[in-house]
Amino acid sequence: MKKQNLTDSFIEGLFAKSKTIPDRVVRQAKKCLLDYLGVVVGGAKYLQRQHPGFFNSLVKDRGECSVLGTAYKTTSINAALLNGFSAHVLELDDGHRKGMIHLGASVISAVLAVSEDEKLTSDEVLRGVIMGYEAAVRCACALQPGHKVRGYHVSGTCGTIGSAVGVAFACGYTKEQLKSTLACAVTSAAGVLEIQEQASELKPYNLGRAAMDGIAASQLGRLALPGPDDILGGKRGLLAVLTDTPTPSYLVDFNEDYSIEGIYQKMYAACRHCHPAIEAAIAIKNDINLKPEQVDRVEVHTYKLAVGGHDHKDVKGISSAKLSTPYSVALAIVKRNAGFEDFNEANLQDSDVIGLTHKVSVVEDENLTAQSPAVRGARVVIRLKNGEEYEKEILYPKGEPENPISNEEIRQKILRLMGNYSKNLSDSLFKDLWA
Repeated sequence: MKKQNLTDSFIEGLFAKSKTIPDRVVRQAKKCLLDYLGVVVGGAKYLQRQHPGFFNSLVKDRGECSVLGTAYKTTSINAALLNGFSAHVLELDDGHRKGMIHLGASVISAVLAVSEDEKLTSDEVLRGVIMGYEAAVRCACALQPGHKVRGYHVSGTCGTIGSAVGVAFACGYTKEQLKSTLACAVTSAAGVLEIQEQASELKPYNLGRAAMDGIAASQLGRLALPGPDDILGGKRGLLAVLTDTPTPSYLVDFNEDYSIEGIYQKMYAACRHCHPAIEAAIAIKNDINLKPEQVDRVEVHTYKLAVGGHDHKDVKGISSAKLSTPYSVALAIVKRNAGFEDFNEANLQDSDVIGLTHKVSVVEDENLTAQSPAVRGARVVIRLKNGEEYEKEILYPKGEPENPISNEEIRQKILRLMGNYSKNLSDSLFKDLWA
């Protein structure tokens, strides 16, 4: 009997997990959908303020699929691109710490767009979301940390795979159709981290493109055209090409837990690598009623992958600010928060925030590096001009499974993001989730 290869084992594992999905996992998927609706509409509103005409210039083809947060309808592929972009632009979308991947912006954007074309039920949508997260997280964990070290943006690469698999399960594909879809998705997987450097505002493109290409892969995959035997484990497959640290066990060892249960949801509008430092800084500020003028210097001790690309003090715009731990910590100390309302042009010019940014240093803590990615924490030390010193360590910032956001906190988050738009929604899926 022929030995099962990595790809076939992965597909068998996914199908087994999709058979009977526990109620607790369905509830988690609903929570992810609610969070997504908030960030995508909030992102669309932000883009329309910052770049008037953004959607008008990009919606050329009409169709049945909603560009969320706007009145536009377009094709599923175009809607997925735009919704994926909107869902990531505020840096408030969910993710998974071990895979270091954002998920909803790609997976949910793809599944929802196709659901309007295919007239899918809410149960089919939820199954697609759950299985799309499962595939994306497992592939991301199998590639990290070497994937990021080599410069790949995992939210773009594995987001493409998750989006394609999510659509396949939402639409009820066979194993043969899924294998063809997976081959198309893996060869489409792309995204480099250089896209977020300097004053770039294009990082969300990796998420939108992942959603768009996931749909394209699923459309061709539906034909079940023959593909390679092992797109994941082949000599020029996913693991061989995209990492120096492959961990194939994530693709074959399926346990009772679902990957969507391990995601984080965000309260601060910065890169997730910045969150433990933000939370520690806010805790110290609240404990001693800290004022910016009292601070002599701030040290952020964190894991290695949270240093490079996140230790810059020369902030070149809002997108750059959200990736900067020094700026995010300074903002948190001055404003007592780092929400989407706080990352604005006025605060980019605020002398207290900018002055404090240059007093923050970010250094590797080898102990925290050893614990990552299972733990992605930070220890903040604030030294005052009078010689006093205060220290706080955060291992699981708000939103991690160990420190979850409550349903009411999610509700308040999306109401702030959506504003009046939430009152006008009549979509039956939203009503079901809200209840």
